Amino acid sequence: MSFNDLQSYLKAIELKGDLKRVKVEVDPELEIAEIAQRVVLEDGPAVLFENVKGAKYPLAINIMGSMRRIETALGRHPAELGMELIETIEKLNPPSLKNLWSSRGRLMKLIAARKKRVGSGISQEEMDKPADLTKLPIIKCWPGDGGRFITFPLVLTYDPLNGRSNLGTYRMQMFDAATTGMHWQIQKGGGFHYFQAEKLGKPLEVSVAIGGDPALMLSAIMPLPEGIEELIFSGILRGKPTRLTRGKTVNMDVPANAEFVLEGVVHPNERRLEGPFGDHFGHYSEAAQFPVFHINAITHRKNPIYVAAVVGKPPQEDKAMGDAVQEITRPAIRLIQPEVKDLWAYYQAGFHNFLVVAVESRYTKEPMKSALALLGNGQLSLTKCVVLVDSTVSVRDFKAVLHEIRQYFDPKEDFLMLPKVPLDTLDFTSYKMHLGSKMVIDATRAGKPQRSVRYGLHVDPKQLGPEIKRWRLLEDTLLVVQVAGDAKSIISRLVKSESLSGVSMVAAVSPDVQIDDETNLLWGIFTRFDPARDMVFTDMRMTEAAPLYSGVMGIDATHKQGYPAPLEMTSEIKAKVDKRWGQYWK
Repeated sequence: MSFNDLQSYLKAIELKGDLKRVKVEVDPELEIAEIAQRVVLEDGPAVLFENVKGAKYPLAINIMGSMRRIETALGRHPAELGMELIETIEKLNPPSLKNLWSSRGRLMKLIAARKKRVGSGISQEEMDKPADLTKLPIIKCWPGDGGRFITFPLVLTYDPLNGRSNLGTYRMQMFDAATTGMHWQIQKGGGFHYFQAEKLGKPLEVSVAIGGDPALMLSAIMPLPEGIEELIFSGILRGKPTRLTRGKTVNMDVPANAEFVLEGVVHPNERRLEGPFGDHFGHYSEAAQFPVFHINAITHRKNPIYVAAVVGKPPQEDKAMGDAVQEITRPAIRLIQPEVKDLWAYYQAGFHNFLVVAVESRYTKEPMKSALALLGNGQLSLTKCVVLVDSTVSVRDFKAVLHEIRQYFDPKEDFLMLPKVPLDTLDFTSYKMHLGSKMVIDATRAGKPQRSVRYGLHVDPKQLGPEIKRWRLLEDTLLVVQVAGDAKSIISRLVKSESLSGVSMVAAVSPDVQIDDETNLLWGIFTRFDPARDMVFTDMRMTEAAPLYSGVMGIDATHKQGYPAPLEMTSEIKAKVDKRWGQYWK
């Protein structure tokens, strides 16, 4: 089963008991976000708020916040879809009449994955001109946000040079009834189109769909290679063409089956202060200058439904969507790098901060070559920490990964630091937007002896310093210490202690990190350090022009002065939702 629009999908999950309607009035400022986060933590249903204060339209949230709903959206588990796509490509290599015939069923699906121009669509049943965003239930997610944000827009642009489309999801801060920010982050297709338009000195026409069919929405968050059109890929997911119709006020095709379409333009060389915004790294991203979207008109279907999502400290709704995207796209890596057998980016670390890659080593240091290739590949180039393991190791099992580090990682031979390289726009740890450092740990087995050390602790870490308040040892490999005080000096002292020579890594975290909760622990470590600034080893020296590291690795992952604040809802909103919780579900 595939869905042509959002509302047919919502009806399907409601029939399964996986959508809840809330009829009492709710506030789009903070209250909806707090409700949504609690529902996600309980693995609850999608929610349709039918009465949003001050808005004309209902709001749906958490619509793909579980793998079961994503399976409904796609008609199968996303891993099955990913393997089917790759098997089809591999079966046609080399192409032959026999292979073409045996793959004819799958090929018909690929042929259906195209764009289809239609005369009109439900997205243009009605039009508001001039545009008035105040009618939409645009939400404010976190107390420190710079305002209300459109959080699940499908932003469509066309390359000014070759006409290829890009569909991406970039937050949009509402400035007034007809103007928003356009948060084109580093390495985003829409941002590349704007780069070209700005070079030409021309405005870039933009359409923003809100509430597309599930295949369109999932395609918009896919990290597809530059030049591969999400509009076409959504046809593969859907099994039928993506319907487009000509815009009413822009000279471009727009999604025909969306709930809303915002039509407008982004002018060259125009910037405006956008943010702060509570993002999926679990901290506020600082206010900065970004392009401005001027809206000509808003078209929509009759009785449309607005869609939003909330991001923040994991887990949030983006966990299931991010994992589904990985399931679909990760097999494709094998086409380019056949030695890579599996890889997994951890949602607990905000996806971009921690990637584990399983590699089959065919020659000396091939895994390190594999890591460098991945770090130059599309959105994977924004990854901060890469751990390489043997092809037999489960990349999703953090404990298994730690075991490999304990047994097969020697920093003298297996550690690579890459300073002064691009980082995700949201990463704040180097104090410079888009710039920081990366690290690679090679814990593969080929040709390596197991480390001959006595594993574990030989002393209670609290005896090594009064600053250590709590500690936890994971797999005799990673010692996490919760500290108060100058963490950098504490870490420098700990990595040189003979009593800790049996562990591979020591990480210091701040008191707000729950060290007994693995999700919160990984978030607290990997979102709060820059490798070049915040790492030390037992011994560090230069050998000619090359750095040499040895001994225990230390990471200062504490929240430092100058970092943006971690996300926390106000006590007033928490109390309000506590009091009203029963009312929502009547």
